[in-house]
Amino acid sequence: MNIQGLAKSFIQQADRTPDRVFARTTEGTEISFRQLSDAADAMIAWLADHGVRPGDTVAVMTRNSPASLALIHGLLRAGMVWVPVNPALVGDGLVHAIRLVDAAIAVCDPELEATLAACEAQPREGILVLHSRELPRTPAVRPRYEVAGPMGIAAIMFTSGTTGPAKGVLVTQTMLEIAARGVEEVGNLQDGDNLFMWEPFYHVGGAQVLVLPILRNVTLTIAEKFSASQFWQQVSTARCTHIHHLGGIPQILLKQPPFELDRSHGVRVAWGGGCPASAWRDFEDRFGITIKECYGQTEASSISCANVEGVVGAIGRPLPWFDIQVKDDTGRILGPGEGRGELVITSTIEGAIFAGYHKAPEATAKALQPDGFHTGDTGSWGEDGMLRFHGRVGDSVRCMGENVSAHEVESVANRHPQIEESAMVGVPAEIGEYDIQLFVRPTPGTKPDAEEISRWLSDKLAPYQQPRFIAFIDEFPKTPSQRIRKHLLPKSPERWERKNTRKAHTV
Repeated sequence: MNIQGLAKSFIQQADRTPDRVFARTTEGTEISFRQLSDAADAMIAWLADHGVRPGDTVAVMTRNSPASLALIHGLLRAGMVWVPVNPALVGDGLVHAIRLVDAAIAVCDPELEATLAACEAQPREGILVLHSRELPRTPAVRPRYEVAGPMGIAAIMFTSGTTGPAKGVLVTQTMLEIAARGVEEVGNLQDGDNLFMWEPFYHVGGAQVLVLPILRNVTLTIAEKFSASQFWQQVSTARCTHIHHLGGIPQILLKQPPFELDRSHGVRVAWGGGCPASAWRDFEDRFGITIKECYGQTEASSISCANVEGVVGAIGRPLPWFDIQVKDDTGRILGPGEGRGELVITSTIEGAIFAGYHKAPEATAKALQPDGFHTGDTGSWGEDGMLRFHGRVGDSVRCMGENVSAHEVESVANRHPQIEESAMVGVPAEIGEYDIQLFVRPTPGTKPDAEEISRWLSDKLAPYQQPRFIAFIDEFPKTPSQRIRKHLLPKSPERWERKNTRKAHTV
């Protein structure tokens, strides 16, 4: 792979093809390369006027908009470090984010100014507000700056933080470029393709798409946020060819009422990670779209393997520039049919794997070991040469003498027509190890019955996988990648209990 350098390539593209469309909004506003390039310069000048210099960290707490797009490209261009912050973050999580990166300044949407102002941690140069969602005007005087190079730090992106405070991944310009190339591979992109962007800019799944038009002759259609009810109308009107799925998105779309655009939207490929095997073919059959599944982490340039053959339930094979090994607790490399182990990634490209977590040497040492990047995820090789994903290391519960994978239980529970999404956790048992507690967020407009859910699960899960407790929840605490933050779930929720759960079990 020839790493070009995103910032320099963008400027060159804007000079060569200034009128080429970089992106459109779902409202129909077109943004050309020249317009976006000029707006990026305007953002650099604005930040510089408020004391921000190359190398400074800029906390960006904004929702998707043309102005946010220009701000991000300005930061990438001038070597100011972009720190994407989830706009929903409050309290200790927001304090942690601002303090960890020692933010020089914070930029936010108007409705978030009060939240930032009330935060216990404050950026050095204060708070700037994006009062308009539109592109800023071209600056009267162009700011002076040195264009950022490929190995410079582009961003500090927060990890999922599903088990504790989020860590800051040091993401270089090179990593962002490789991440975009990963989308190109898994999505089988062609010139003229149009990618629908509902994913938030502050997640790596959005960040890697934001730079794609620099590298390929493709266009983006940008939505402010994901809307299940408006999804197919938006992608059809914009004539999108690609959509991105994360987590439970396929299931959410499948649970929408039948719609006249279900098969006439024009989308060719749905690419992403986390499509449940149970929803895979149903999604393809109903919407006429090919699922392209992939796997990766921010620490390894977002996408490290892809399933382009359509093998249901597999995350695929390593991309050409990565190697993935499955290792057991002793470090032994596992082959096809030899069981589950941790996924360990290496790369042939210098800089494809992150250099470390910001101000977290212990976490860095645990992840970056002599044999590669230890992902903390479990997987296994199939006899077909494809990888399978089995969830996070440690996201399992020892129940009735068996290790119960949360990923497996949740995948089954989420098939229930009245369950929008679920989360399995272990709770101390009166006898033995743990009991299984299942948190359920109901499908909108439904009122599921816990006992009925338990009966429905009874012939779909093994006895030791059956939840003893079921609790309902209105909303799950989420990470930017839409993973459920299980450590923030209620400790003592109102819950239904299944009786006679402790039957004899022979190991």
